[in-house]
Amino acid sequence: MFVCMTAAVELAGENEIKAIIGMEKWQEAALVAQIGSQYQLPILSLATAPATLPSAPQRWPSLVQMAGNYSHQITCIADIVKYYNWRKVIAVYEDDGYAGTSVMLDLLAQALQENGAEIEYRLAFPPVASMNDPTKIVLEELTKVFSMQSRMFIVLQSSLPLAVHLFREARNSGLIGRDTAWIITDSISSLLDSVNSTVISSMEGVLGIKTHYSETSREFKFFYYQFWKEFRAAYPEEWNSQPGIHALQAFDAIIAITIAIEHLGAETGSSTKLLETILSSKFDGLSSKISFQGGELSCNPVFRVINVVGKGHKELDFWSAENHFFERLGDETGRRVVTWPGDTNEVPKGWTLPTNAKPLRIGVPGNASFEKSVRVDKDNNSNRTEYSGYSIDVFLEVVRIIEENYALPYEFVAFYGTYDELVNCVYNKTFDAVVGDVTILANRSKHVDFTQPYAKSGLSMIVPYKSKESRKARLFTKPFNMQLWLATGGVLLYTTFSVWFLEHNVNPDFGGTWKNQLSASLRFIFSSVFFAHEERILSNYTRIVVVVWLFVVFILTQSYTANLTSMLTVPLLKPKIEDIGWLKANDKQVGCDGESFVRVYLTDVLGFEAKNIRNVSSQYYYPDLLNNGTIAAAFLELPFEKVFLDEYCGTFTHTNFTLRFGGLGFVFPKGSPLVADVSKAILKLSENGVLQQLEGKWFSPPLDCALSNTNTDVESLNIQVFWVLYLFSGATSLTCFLLFFIRLLKSYRAQESKIGNGGSLGEKLVKLWKYFDKGETRNGNEATPISDELDGLGPPQWDISSSSESEITEHPQASLSFEVQTSPTPHA
Repeated sequence: MFVCMTAAVELAGENEIKAIIGMEKWQEAALVAQIGSQYQLPILSLATAPATLPSAPQRWPSLVQMAGNYSHQITCIADIVKYYNWRKVIAVYEDDGYAGTSVMLDLLAQALQENGAEIEYRLAFPPVASMNDPTKIVLEELTKVFSMQSRMFIVLQSSLPLAVHLFREARNSGLIGRDTAWIITDSISSLLDSVNSTVISSMEGVLGIKTHYSETSREFKFFYYQFWKEFRAAYPEEWNSQPGIHALQAFDAIIAITIAIEHLGAETGSSTKLLETILSSKFDGLSSKISFQGGELSCNPVFRVINVVGKGHKELDFWSAENHFFERLGDETGRRVVTWPGDTNEVPKGWTLPTNAKPLRIGVPGNASFEKSVRVDKDNNSNRTEYSGYSIDVFLEVVRIIEENYALPYEFVAFYGTYDELVNCVYNKTFDAVVGDVTILANRSKHVDFTQPYAKSGLSMIVPYKSKESRKARLFTKPFNMQLWLATGGVLLYTTFSVWFLEHNVNPDFGGTWKNQLSASLRFIFSSVFFAHEERILSNYTRIVVVVWLFVVFILTQSYTANLTSMLTVPLLKPKIEDIGWLKANDKQVGCDGESFVRVYLTDVLGFEAKNIRNVSSQYYYPDLLNNGTIAAAFLELPFEKVFLDEYCGTFTHTNFTLRFGGLGFVFPKGSPLVADVSKAILKLSENGVLQQLEGKWFSPPLDCALSNTNTDVESLNIQVFWVLYLFSGATSLTCFLLFFIRLLKSYRAQESKIGNGGSLGEKLVKLWKYFDKGETRNGNEATPISDELDGLGPPQWDISSSSESEITEHPQASLSFEVQTSPTPHA
């Protein structure tokens, strides 16, 4: 650095110097730019800036950046990480002590976070020039990585000498191998053509980013030939004589200065005008399109994603800020197949797999309230611990699916504490995971990752049953709802009217005063409900109406009897308490599992006072506490509510108060790649029915409880069940009524034609009414009965009468017998 500064001062002091080109490191470029600003000398830097610096034109007004900045490279790296679904990375860099490195790390962390990943560890190396024994120091720093889970490395910034030591020691120590991934930036990728095959072989499988430039233009081919000829003449021992990106950028810088000088002509003595002319340049350079804004290149670069393989590298895809990847990165066919470390084409997981020597440490709740979910049994004699329960069985099935692809050694460790403390043990790396009945909550998800839920979760209030015996006194009204009772009454009255209308003129049993007629009609209809009517029916129309009515009665009585029987056999029970507001208003005690989140939820969300919440450590304590009134209600998580009610069916019940949460899931550290594999396995278990089988194994109720659970409250029948039947009955009565009324009108007109039809409209209506009501017409003092007028106009006469009681034996519904008498109908 000192040498660079001294050289810059010497060059700036010479009058013949018009501009300075060079500097491959940003800290050198920044230092020389300060000197250039003092001497008002244009400084054309080939170093890549850490980021876009808005203050650069004010701090270094003489600086012209020919190489862009790292921000686009970092975005490209983040897209690669997202593409391969890596969740945690290790950032590797050479710490030069300048702020530029921290800026790059911040940009990388932000870009990864936007893509769902994070930096697990930052592996910093001192400048290689300051190392006494680079091999030893690099190996010592790499040893720290073995305690990390991630095996996805991003070499953010490094000099070529450090990169040579880094990749050699990483391969020797096994950090470049199967299931590992490495990405290098342009600072190393651009120099790959100048290193020997030994270095390349140590980097095999690495992905890299190189600035893209056209190699087909006539200008490039001319420059390539000239460069090759000059380089071979100067360095005949070097095997690679191809120009790199730095050579192209230096050539573009010279072209920019040349164009500016030619443009200024005699005014080239003014450094300010020369700088302004350079910054206004616009031309197609060899490295990219050249134009400046704010002292840096204004065009966004295009990168080539490369794969180090064999003795060189191959291109996989192109990337730009506008289009991101141009094609499908690492296609499985053709030349774009990726060769990963370990000489495999299988995408590495990017994290270290557990081994038998270092299995996955899994925390298990040692004091779960419900043993059917998680149970820990420790044998003091053999010092062995057995783990069982629904959650354990689900995890064992998950492991079975995962081990179809790779081994997953693990060990269970019982933890005795609250569930929040258990989850926190994953966050502080005490455990690698947690398996148990852990509810997925938003505040927990801030620090850990949950898998796909394997069971529903929620919060339910359990209370004792209270008898509903007081309802028995009016239970006889419950088989039908009010709407159906009213409809039935309406059909009954309408049928009564129809029978009266059809019979009272021709049947003495329905004759007499209005009071006798009404009582006879009502008595007949009501007694027909029990098939106990005694009145004879003379009109055929009435017989049709009565037959349909008896069919309706039969259906109604059977349905009423069946529904009433069901109601009498169902236990008349209801929850003793249904509202949590009543519990809080009356200062009642409630119980819950104090080790879970429920206690905090009751106080912070539902508003219970802490003094009214009793911790219950086992499911077996709840019945006594509820029965003796120590607690008025218990708040249980799902599915433990189902377990409890299945065990104590008929004694306790749940209320309508139920809350839903995220479900029960397994816990892993933030960014753990196991989350995706375990979630996929849980989905597979759900799809093939294994989860349902395990639920049946652990949570199926006893047979007597299963039967009792089916006896829910019987609902009252409603009009929707019988509306077709009622419509049929009403339509039949209406049809018979209309047919009879039409016959009546015909008979009345025939009679009136004989005796004359004079008189006003009112008199005619009175006559018609009397004709209908009295059953006769008058011609002077002579009365003609209506029965005589209607006689002979109807069909054959059927006589329907009730059989004697002695003939009724086993079937009370069949007490109605029919006596059919056919007599010839006289014809006129």
